[in-house]
Amino acid sequence: MQNTSKDSEGGLDLSTEIAASARMVIIQVLIAIFLFVNSLMILTFFKKAAFFTNTRYIFFAHALVCDSIFLALSDALLVMSYSRAPMTGGLCILLVSILGILSVATPLTLTAMSLERYVAICMPLRHSELSTPMRAIYSILLIQALSSVNRMIIMSILFSAVSLRFYTNPLICSTEQMIVFPWQGHISSALSQLYFLVMSLVIAFTYVKILAASRAASSERKTSTNKGLRTVILHGFQLLLCLIQFVCPLIESIVMKINFNLFMELRYFDYIFFILAPRCLSPLVYGLRDKDFMVVLKYYGLFRFSKKVVLFNMDKPNPKWRKKITCTPVG
Repeated sequence: MQNTSKDSEGGLDLSTEIAASARMVIIQVLIAIFLFVNSLMILTFFKKAAFFTNTRYIFFAHALVCDSIFLALSDALLVMSYSRAPMTGGLCILLVSILGILSVATPLTLTAMSLERYVAICMPLRHSELSTPMRAIYSILLIQALSSVNRMIIMSILFSAVSLRFYTNPLICSTEQMIVFPWQGHISSALSQLYFLVMSLVIAFTYVKILAASRAASSERKTSTNKGLRTVILHGFQLLLCLIQFVCPLIESIVMKINFNLFMELRYFDYIFFILAPRCLSPLVYGLRDKDFMVVLKYYGLFRFSKKVVLFNMDKPNPKWRKKITCTPVG
């Protein structure tokens, strides 16, 4: 009977290990696809100087870069955690800090993009004055500064609480390793909720204003206004998924105390839907839905087999700004 019990436990452990390995393979395939698409879109942005003068595309490129770095680093930590590979505490602090900053930078960028659409649709006469490439760069610097506040507070508490050995001792890196006091996690959670409350209010404000402009718009501007309205709705959905991401650790910790197998299932679900999914919507919202960007993307995605690319200045509807450009090989 004891042998039978051991065999069944061994079979259960083996099946659990196989299931975990299969999930890891699925995650690696998804991340590889998303990183390839993001990389192609980043390449497309930097290949055409016309995109550098448009605030919307600058914010879009910033979101793509943040999402790509986040996906690559989070996947690296996931693989190391799965294989139980240790790293020094100092390196873990660096990686977790970068991930924490990027996790806030993406929704802040979405908020800035919604505000840009609000200015373009509701304040068209002042759009060229307010929405300039230089102001977009300043906005990105502000986004990075605001994203760092939470992480700087958490790291300051950590630095004052741990000994010097922590930075050189090997450990299995995770965000939980950075929390040394329960109230430290409460501060982080409160700041994150404050950020997302403000961002939700801003996106709701832009939605209401663009909706009012859509109803009052003439038939000529109706299409552009409705497109901006759909974009803000998608940004709101992305923000909701990002917000749920910060609630997931609390739910996971409760479930882990009840049932460890259910905890593993829940963590896999959360990673796919609330960490990967929000970062994969940006290419859909701006890249694949944008006709101008898609034409250039197809050119480089098809290894330059397409001979011509049409670029538009979206903020200047005058037909004289519509140019047909023959693409020549770059580099």
